[in-house]
This record gives sequence, structure tokens and C-alpha cells, in this order.
Amino acid sequence: MRRIARKIRALSAKTSVNPKVKIMETREQRNIRSEVRMVEESRRVEGYALLFDTPSDGLDFTETIERSALDGVLERSDVKAWLTHSPERGILARYRGGSEGNSLELEVDDKGLRYAFDAPHTALGDELIENLKRGDIDQSSFAFDVEKDKWTKNSDGTWSRSILQFGRLYDVSPVYDAAYSATSVNMRGKELAEEELERIAEEQRKAEEEARKEAEKMPDSYYDDFSKQINI
Repeated sequence: MRRIARKIRALSAKTSVNPKVKIMETREQRNIRSEVRMVEESRRVEGYALLFDTPSDGLDFTETIERSALDGVLERSDVKAWLTHSPERGILARYRGGSEGNSLELEVDDKGLRYAFDAPHTALGDELIENLKRGDIDQSSFAFDVEKDKWTKNSDGTWSRSILQFGRLYDVSPVYDAAYSATSVNMRGKELAEEELERIAEEQRKAEEEARKEAEKMPDSYYDDFSKQINI
């Protein structure tokens, strides 16, 4: 058995995969446990729409956002500030990439994507201000699509996803409870990574089977000389 194992190692190579995929433009939504607050004695609302290098909540896998994921994204995005992702209730503020005089301010810093706006003097704006004062609204959520990500299967069988590049941002939303706000995930990247791992595992199995068959055909002296050359 040792001789056969040595022959297989000599004829087969270890195959690895970096499950990095570029996925279709599909809108996703994520909740952020980061405080949104009102500046005292004003209608100014501030918070973070997303945080870099911080695992997202409410997912069955670990997801983090790379610091470069927003490069060039704001310039091509039309971002609305809604309350709990509800456009039918009206708009709180808006950011148009490349335009001046936006009512929604977006700024990328070392922590993540910071947003700020003055709540409008509307029923929706008044509802937001009142609930911020009472502490009923204290977290944020955002909607986006992904241009490039990387899925990795961990040694314990769980999955990790790194968002390398956003496609567009669609909205940032103060929410009543991020833990219960709807979350949508584009799983196509994970599916492709799983398929790739299965394909490689099958190729590895076939390679080992072919190596076993070849090993049984070749004389031992051939593999002894070969093993010495590659220090097996």
C-alpha cells in the first residue's frame, strides 16, 4: 500500500481553488448595527450605511466588505434615503453621483460609508425625527449590487464572502430594528464556487484513479528512481 501511495503522489498533483467569481447585477440588502443619530437641536441625521472589515449580521455565512469596494461607485450611483426601505412612503434625501447640491451627503472614510441629511419638513421627516428622539430608530440598512466578490469555504465547512467591488448603491435607510429588517442575498457566487469545488474534487478523484491504474502497470524500479529525483 505504501508503494502504491508513493506512486500516486508521483503521478498526481494537488489542486486548489480560489472561488472568486464575478456575479450578475442583482440587488441585495444588508443591515448594519451601527448607530444612526440626530444632531441635537437640529433635524440633522447622521449614520453609517456600511462598515469596512466588519461581519454583517443575520447571515448564515461570514461577509465582510473590502476597503476598496466603493472605489468609483458613488460617482455612478443614484442613492435615496428612505425610511425602512419603503419608497412608497416618500423620500428623505437623495444623492446623485457627480451632481452638486445633493440633499443626501455620502462620504467614504476609514470606518465605512457615512451618510448625513437634514430631515425634510414632511410627515415622513417628522416621523423619523420623533422616533430618533425616542430611540425607536437607531440602526441603518443599505441596498446595493455586487460587481466582484470572493467566496471561500472554511475548514469547518462554513462559507466566507468578501465583497471586493460594489456595482451600485441604491439606498440607505434608517430602520426600526435591523435584526428584523428584511435581508436579501445574491447566492449565485456561492453556488458557482460550490460547483467549482465539486468539479475539482471530481477531477482529483479521476486523476487519483488514473494514477492508481498507471501505477499498477509500471515496474517498481521506475518509481523508485522517480521518487529519488523529486525527493518523495
